This record gives sequence, structure tokens and C-alpha cells, in this order.
Amino acid sequence: MQKIFRPSPNSFKNTFCVFQEVSTNEIEGLVVQYESKSGSIYYYTKIGMYRLSNHWGRLANSKWRLEPLEPESGSKFKLGFAPWTSFFPDNAIEELYYIEMNFIKNTVNYQHKNNPNYDGKAILRTSFETTKKIKQIRNLLNLTSWAKYFEYDDLDVLRNEIIKELIFTNKTLEEIKRELS
Repeated sequence: MQKIFRPSPNSFKNTFCVFQEVSTNEIEGLVVQYESKSGSIYYYTKIGMYRLSNHWGRLANSKWRLEPLEPESGSKFKLGFAPWTSFFPDNAIEELYYIEMNFIKNTVNYQHKNNPNYDGKAILRTSFETTKKIKQIRNLLNLTSWAKYFEYDDLDVLRNEIIKELIFTNKTLEEIKRELS
């Protein structure tokens, strides 16, 4: 008989966590231990949590992101797993987050300072400041109108330089553009 581990659902309030998408085969034989009002299903194990849900991101008082499998499955419901050591405290006041850019995939995301991969180089910001910088970076990635005032040989090089400045300094976008023009 499976021994059931049951943390309190309230123990996950005000947390940040990145789940990795996994195959639904991983929950075969596990007992559902909690189902939220919104239909998410939770399976708790000694090493971590499985969550089956059709919504990820901001959840009530928490920020839980799903890193999808590649290639991405077409299903609306996705199963994610996170070890207990991946749940970090979250609040709106402290500078808890840094920005992580993947220049190969042209994707940007935020990570928690307690992430073991944090090297201390990217500037830590509050969740509000981090969201604002990410929006600016996504605009730089998806639009080109911002570049019409620059003389440049390679737009990608210019874009990447601006993005790095946004991630690794406290300069505003306007200050960075002024310095580069």
C-alpha cells in the first residue's frame, strides 16, 4: 500500500516554483491527494509534487511556471513535477527575481534568487520591476520600430546588447538607448 504524504495546501501560498513537464505515465498508481476548485489535481510524493492542470503562471498567491517538454504536447492539461527543494518564498516587496535570457531560442523568463543556477551576475528585482523589464525585452525581441533611430550593421547584435544591459545593470531602457545612439 502506498504511503500518502499530505502537505497542507496552504503551505504553498506565496511561493515561486518551476515545474518540468513530464509524461502522464509518471502518475500511474499514485493517489490523487488534492483537487483545487479550478480543477488542478495534485499528487504528493516524498521527493516532490506532481500537478496536472490546464493553467500555469500566477496561481492565487503563487507563481508556478511549467517548462514544457520538447516537442510540446498538444494537450491543454499538462503534468508537471517539481521537487520540494524547488519551492521558494515569494512576496511583492523583496528583490527576489532575476531575468534569464535564452538568446538562441529568443525567450526570456524570470527565476528566483534561490535557484541553484543563479550566479549572482543578473540584477535582483522585485516581481513588479522584473515584469516591467521582461515586457521591455519582449518588445525588443518582437518589434523593430525601436531601432529606427539607431545606426547599426546588425540589428541582432544591437538588440542583444540592449537586453544584456537591461538584465545586468540598473539602467533604464531610455538610458541604454541614449548611450548606444
